Amino acid sequence: MTKKFRTIILGVSILALMGMINLVAVDIAGACGWGQSGGSGYVPQRRDSGELLAKKSAVSEDQAREIVTSYVKRLNPNLAIGKVQDNGGFYAVEIVDEGLEIVQLLGVDKRSGRLILLN
Repeated sequence: MTKKFRTIILGVSILALMGMINLVAVDIAGACGWGQSGGSGYVPQRRDSGELLAKKSAVSEDQAREIVTSYVKRLNPNLAIGKVQDNGGFYAVEIVDEGLEIVQLLGVDKRSGRLILLN
């Protein structure tokens, strides 16, 4: 009787442990959405229709300004956008504070519309 009792207790313990591990793993995986890494809230990027980058038109200066403006306003509404300069493969966009002092310099890739930290 004691050997059967130990076997049953061991089996129930193993099942309980596996259940707890599964709950913890599912909870961790759900942090950014099931099957996703990061998501659109973490890395701002150009919304697209799923076409290949070679078929897309390049991001214009106005689109780059809009991408950075929406990103900055979401993080800190007290900051504004300064000058936008064309630097070959990307646009360099200045983020300025209320005193028009440069706080950050971001780049916007012309092909993908993704943000690049420049300084």
